[in-house]
Amino acid sequence: MAIILAINAGSSSVKVSVYQAEKLGQNPTRIADAQVAGLTAPPSTLTYESASKEVKGQELRDVNSQSDAFTYLLDHLVNDSALSQIESRDSVTHACHRVVHGGDYPAAHIIDSDTYHHLEELTDLAPLHNASALAIVKSCVEVLPKAKNIAYFDSSFHATIPEAIRTYPINPDVAKKNKLRKYGFHGISYAFITRSVADYLGKDQNQTSIIALHLGSGASACGVKNGKSLDNSMGLTPLAGLPGATRSGSVDPSLIFHFTHDAGKPSPGSTKEMHISTAEEILNKQSGWKSMTGTTDFGKISSSSDPQSKLAFDIFVDRIIGYIGSYYVKLEGQVDALVFAGGIGEKGTLLRTRIVEKCRCLGFDLDEQKNSRAIQDVVQDIGEENARHRTLVCCTDEQVWTLTYS
Repeated sequence: MAIILAINAGSSSVKVSVYQAEKLGQNPTRIADAQVAGLTAPPSTLTYESASKEVKGQELRDVNSQSDAFTYLLDHLVNDSALSQIESRDSVTHACHRVVHGGDYPAAHIIDSDTYHHLEELTDLAPLHNASALAIVKSCVEVLPKAKNIAYFDSSFHATIPEAIRTYPINPDVAKKNKLRKYGFHGISYAFITRSVADYLGKDQNQTSIIALHLGSGASACGVKNGKSLDNSMGLTPLAGLPGATRSGSVDPSLIFHFTHDAGKPSPGSTKEMHISTAEEILNKQSGWKSMTGTTDFGKISSSSDPQSKLAFDIFVDRIIGYIGSYYVKLEGQVDALVFAGGIGEKGTLLRTRIVEKCRCLGFDLDEQKNSRAIQDVVQDIGEENARHRTLVCCTDEQVWTLTYS
């Protein structure tokens, strides 16, 4: 029997989902969910759910880092008397880590000392994203010595992006030396979406082509051709592409030097483990729709009559439809479906309406009754029956996908 932890470490939170299975990759059953949030805005809080226990928003003391949070969550799981499957830390057989930047790794990888050091080197490419995951990996090695640690990379799904799309027009020797190219991200989500949509359509995954939108506080678009990533709006880092809650998305690269004269200096948020510049801090954490509206809640922005909120909404629509049009051409019009996913993609009825209205010329159209219904299925059709292409919503599950390595 395998007891598997699916671990997702963010800059301000740590989420752990617990599964049991005959072995890794075979019909996992979720038995508990636990999360510590608010690490960067104390007090941190606990959310926990198992078959017999539910905790929401419990304030925690002395839990200030990703390592603190993971250790706390692990002890909470062990001490839950209803979880008979976890008698001690030694009961955990696998720790599956979501790691944003995997560099050239084309698939999940067992974490040994060589893998860990390679990921440390990649942290310079994604300091805001990889540092938190590596902190948890280090904790796992220390507190779960019997568990097998496996890294699942958000960039791996995009290893199939063609050379002409992934290459930046800069000095090739410098680019190769410093690993400067498009990698693409949200790949764990897009892998789940692609498989789920193929199953829903009754098609072989290798014959399924879609335009997928992962829309959340971090947002991206992906063109999938015959089950493989053709292009992704994110680039060298997750900053490129669509704007997000606190990210600018793609802007003129020279903008930041006009925004501040301190662009290249270390950010006050830098630490010994995480080296970030002022430019990275501004464009990743002090931009996006929060900088325009004062809130990260896109639901509030969508329903607001405030001019800045309306502008932020319109900007998001504009950038999204730009990628839809681009990917439609790259796929030569051979598109099985336009797929909305992520928290905003699943809940944003008005956003979906505005986007699809702009894409009618490509053969997409909505059924307003279907679009207004709550999204309850893994894949749900919201498109007009006679439209040339399908329009779908997919409830993506990145936690489940990180259980497929065997």
